[in-house]
Amino acid sequence: MIETLTRAAIVSDARDWIGTRYQHQASVKHVGCDCLGLVRGVWRNCIGAEPEAPPPYAPDWAEARGEEALAQAALRHLVTVAVDDFGAGDVLLFRWRDGFVAKHAAIASGEGTMIHAHDGAAVCEVALTPWWHRRLAYAFRFPGVS
Repeated sequence: MIETLTRAAIVSDARDWIGTRYQHQASVKHVGCDCLGLVRGVWRNCIGAEPEAPPPYAPDWAEARGEEALAQAALRHLVTVAVDDFGAGDVLLFRWRDGFVAKHAAIASGEGTMIHAHDGAAVCEVALTPWWHRRLAYAFRFPGVS
């Protein structure tokens, strides 16, 4: 747990996950994680115990349920930020297509970059290209960020 939570501390912790292979439903640094697992792991290291355990979820959970479950969980535990006003260390949620629910998470890491985990790859830092910006649905800040 970090005593004074800063954007730089969040980004630094997220960068420590780079190279962790993708593993559905996992959240173990240097072993495996998915996009939610990355956010959960950064929460544990920077804030402490997770506020709730995620339920089991299938890769197509969002399409099957049709609910904004990821966004609803974020609303319970994170601070809402306007999607055009996020900064480094903020959590970003994406929809794959208009009309779909948000089901991918990342952590903004700097001016125009983010850290995320996606199927078939490892945690990496990538550019927030126009493709990603078009799919950005929500932005949140970790509680207590100074």
